[in-house]
Amino acid sequence: MNNSYRIIDANVNRAAEGLRALEDHFRFVKNDKLINENLRDLRHRVRESLKHLDGILISSRESSNDNGLEISQNSGNDKKTSEKEIIAANFKRVQEALRSIEENLNLTGNYGEAKIFERIRFDVYTLERTALGVIKKNLPEGLYCITAEEFSNGRSNVEVVKEMLEAGIKIIQYREKEERKTRKQMIAECREIRKLTREHGALFIVNDFLDIAIICEADGIHCGQDDMSVQDVKKLAPHLMVGISTHSPDQAPKAVEDGADYIGVGPIFSTKTKKNVCDAVGFEYLEFAVKNIKIPFVAIGGIKEHNIGEVVKRGAKIIALVTEIVGAENIKEKIGNLNNKLKDIR
Repeated sequence: MNNSYRIIDANVNRAAEGLRALEDHFRFVKNDKLINENLRDLRHRVRESLKHLDGILISSRESSNDNGLEISQNSGNDKKTSEKEIIAANFKRVQEALRSIEENLNLTGNYGEAKIFERIRFDVYTLERTALGVIKKNLPEGLYCITAEEFSNGRSNVEVVKEMLEAGIKIIQYREKEERKTRKQMIAECREIRKLTREHGALFIVNDFLDIAIICEADGIHCGQDDMSVQDVKKLAPHLMVGISTHSPDQAPKAVEDGADYIGVGPIFSTKTKKNVCDAVGFEYLEFAVKNIKIPFVAIGGIKEHNIGEVVKRGAKIIALVTEIVGAENIKEKIGNLNNKLKDIR
């Protein structure tokens, strides 16, 4: 018996099992009818496309002599720690199985069937992009840290981020200006920061530069009112979390309606961190957001250790500080002081 049929049989089962796991997740956990139906259609196509070869495939099966089981049992646990990791792993499992089926169908002279599985594989790639787009990470409550190298007392963005992460920060936004650094320099920094944030289990968000966010596999992109729209970002990168800066009660609901995953609310106080920033909005807009905005929002703008309490008391749960942290002589100590203050207030 041609062993290629044994490989095809094993990988048909592997692909169908992976698709079924994904199908169940999007049906029962995410309640996403469209993705669920697409996954079910793919699973049926995998099974039905080789229905005429069922006799050959089943007769080639030798499960009792498969040394893969022993290897799998002795390889240790392949732990997945998040929903996104589970989804991504199952899509990769399906894609690898489909490629193996395709190659071995060619080896057995089943060229028409190989072409069918090539098409299925590319359809899975497309669906993976859509599916990962609905697996959004939530912003954790607490401090939201933003880089600002020009205010960092000679320290690099990477050095500052290391200290932030070691102090327990779980959200890092990379903010840099094109007049200060080349795209190549920013990409190199973001790749290093992406590595560090993964090691510390922190979210990594890139400000403004969608291309850099995609290249460096960031978790999200943050845009201003005059930057790319939420809809356009999601056309190009549906897997990214999208944050939008807002400065008034009319901008916030619009951002929510457009599909933003979170918004920035501010500047609460006057700030000189960014050029051409609007006037401080004060607490009135913050209080509006607390009462009316149902997605996460980040209070930002001129927030320091001495006034963070006022912001938190008015209902802000995620607070961004820039120069107060990056400009601190001891970043870890400053973050510790801020966290202690948050605990005391709450």
